[in-house]
Amino acid sequence: MTEGIRVRVGFVGSSSGSNPYHENFQAIIPAEVQMDFEGMNQEGDAHERLRGTVDAMVDRVQGLVSRNQWQGVVVSGAPRQVMNPDMLERLQAALSIPVATAMSASTAALRALSARRVLLMTPFDESINKGIREYLAAGGVEAVSAPQVVPFYREAIGLKPEEVFDLTKAGLEGSGPVDAVYFQGAVLDPMLVIQRIEEELRTTLVASNPAMLWFMLSTLGFRYQIHGTGRLLEQWPGLV
Repeated sequence: MTEGIRVRVGFVGSSSGSNPYHENFQAIIPAEVQMDFEGMNQEGDAHERLRGTVDAMVDRVQGLVSRNQWQGVVVSGAPRQVMNPDMLERLQAALSIPVATAMSASTAALRALSARRVLLMTPFDESINKGIREYLAAGGVEAVSAPQVVPFYREAIGLKPEEVFDLTKAGLEGSGPVDAVYFQGAVLDPMLVIQRIEEELRTTLVASNPAMLWFMLSTLGFRYQIHGTGRLLEQWPGLV
């Protein structure tokens, strides 16, 4: 392991780590944590085409774990898990290291923060949002979806931080009482306004990428206090 690195974790997503939303996330990862970003080379696929792709994903992740000697791995992409509900269980059965998905880590984070009713913010359409809400409900978290923010999810990449803030504010105004805001889908990136949203809108924000970082490092026995990134990473609650 590289000198100064305490833990090495894999991050497997639809694309590699060269996107702006990954760069914003990478900026908050502790220096002692090496997170290797790998892609499935399926960015931009219609979500329906993700159905039945778990075998290929498991093979891909197994190979990456073996090659890189990761101590844990997180797999992003809520649409893939919605289309393949057994994805997490299949990965857990195939791997001997801790594994989490965006939705499983985020649900754990919401529970750790005692959030039982949340505003769901995503770039996805209702078919995917419905699956995310059902997953949350199975984990004891009720969710109400904000209006669809963009016609096609990839267009969310072009939203500026101020626009993300305004969309969140509008969503909260129409959601009724909620304990937190849950951002799923990294192309709708709240990283640069998490602190502002929490402070000015008086809420708690859980975003999938920080949630995966918190969950995996907590599972591996590490704890940090990362300032300016919102309540989850600053308070670093324990797993429940």
